[in-house]
Amino acid sequence: MNKKALYTLFAVVIITSVLIASCAPKAPFAEKPYAEQEFAPMSVAAPSCDYGGVIKEIKSVDALTVEFDLCVPDPAFLSKVAFSVFSVQPKEYVEYAMADGKILEKPVGTGPYYVENWARGDSITFKRNDNYWGEKAKTQTLVFKWAAEGAARLLELQSGTVDGIDNPTPDDFEKIKSDATLQLKDREALNVFYIGMTNTHPPFDNVKVRQAVAMGIDRQRIVDNFMPKGSTAASHFTPCSIPNGCVGEEWYAFDPAAAKALLAEGLAEAGFTEPLKTTITYRDVVRGYLPEPGVVATDIQAQLKENLNIDAEIVQMESGAFIDATSSGLVGGLHLLGWGADYPHVTNFLDYHFGMNQAQFGNAYPDIYENLQKGAQIADAKEAEPFYVAANNAIKANVPMLPVSHAGSATAFRADVEGAHASPLTNESFSVMKPGERDTFVWMQNAEPISMYCTDETDGESLRACEQVLEALLSYEVGGTAVLPGLATSCDSNEDLTVWTCHLRDGVKFHDGSKLDASDVVQSWAVAWDAANPLHKGNTGAFEYMTTLWGSLINVPAE
Repeated sequence: MNKKALYTLFAVVIITSVLIASCAPKAPFAEKPYAEQEFAPMSVAAPSCDYGGVIKEIKSVDALTVEFDLCVPDPAFLSKVAFSVFSVQPKEYVEYAMADGKILEKPVGTGPYYVENWARGDSITFKRNDNYWGEKAKTQTLVFKWAAEGAARLLELQSGTVDGIDNPTPDDFEKIKSDATLQLKDREALNVFYIGMTNTHPPFDNVKVRQAVAMGIDRQRIVDNFMPKGSTAASHFTPCSIPNGCVGEEWYAFDPAAAKALLAEGLAEAGFTEPLKTTITYRDVVRGYLPEPGVVATDIQAQLKENLNIDAEIVQMESGAFIDATSSGLVGGLHLLGWGADYPHVTNFLDYHFGMNQAQFGNAYPDIYENLQKGAQIADAKEAEPFYVAANNAIKANVPMLPVSHAGSATAFRADVEGAHASPLTNESFSVMKPGERDTFVWMQNAEPISMYCTDETDGESLRACEQVLEALLSYEVGGTAVLPGLATSCDSNEDLTVWTCHLRDGVKFHDGSKLDASDVVQSWAVAWDAANPLHKGNTGAFEYMTTLWGSLINVPAE
């Protein structure tokens, strides 16, 4: 072959290589300002199990194997590790982005989408991850928007500017069902709306005052007037469809005469004169468990006056500040909050709210949390039942809050959206949805996410956004509650459920192009679990799910 022909061949090869490379999927964070490190074994461990938590040690056995050693058996382990709060990001990125807060708005995950841009106050734009290890997203672009009012969200849907909305107002359900251009997807009521009372704020440090409020609110009136069809007045804190949720005594019946008498006794003991003046604090954010927060607050205010002669001022707080204040036990008077299932197990409802380290309702109640600790270690629901009977009865006796209702809710979509669904865990997966012939799916929810470092968040708007980008070791089925493989193909336990070994998928890549290995998993857990870790920063630094679902952080400094 002569030189001219050889040069021509080289040119063809180079041009072909360039064309192939330009067509191949690229990592969206290809120009990362940190180097990918070779796998190195990593572990983090508690000094001993005396620290009060469930986890003893997390370690990488090899590049594709992570082991969790526990202090006590945990039958809910699989459901917990599937929760997106325990998602995985690259070890190198966590080290780079945690210090200056980049991680709060620009997570690097393995999910079907990545964050392209967050225009604070307006929208978040996600792009399809073409290197995704699983089934690719149906659309190239996903946009999250938000509006506080249900009527405003429905108007956007009717006008075609969005493809789906969360929590349409209950009064609009029938309107949506009768509109051929729309579709309504009912959501199972795995939630609870409650009125909280904190026992470190007088006079709610007196149990008779709390019991009087519990008897003096007509819960059925709230359900009938403000909740969608399919909602029920709560007999227990946990929905009855969850095993052991509704064992034990039912809640107090509405009895305003008995409530007034009990309130008078309690106020006298607490040194307060009638009429009691207090507050009702809430955030004006629509939730599946509370579709009309402002009007419900007004009704509770009216009931307190009518039934108990309590003068209550309504106080509205910004959502993030409200969550921070209530979770720290700083809100006096009454506060309106609720809970939607993160995973379908009684520990998700009871342990999170009434565990030993939970401060929302003030000083924790040993007769509640000691029974919860025992029940949580038993895999068989029937065998665990006596402990949950005792815990539920203790919740009723101590009245840290009044469970009001389990509310039905829904999502709504344009009629041509394929794959539309409502998740009972409120973690809708938009990668499976196809909005007709459009290549952009626009979703409108109730509020803007607080951050997208969801290891340190608890609000549903943040979690749903994170779930499009970040993945945990296991996952939940789309639109359901069954636990499925995720970044791990399986997590297997020893006989007594104290050692769990998770086997990672080989070849999974993060959005920055780096390859998933076991050290990424250990690091993602370690920065949250270890209070002494220099990267233990997050958003608030509370890491509430880590403390409430796993008992405690390690290396917590003395007060």
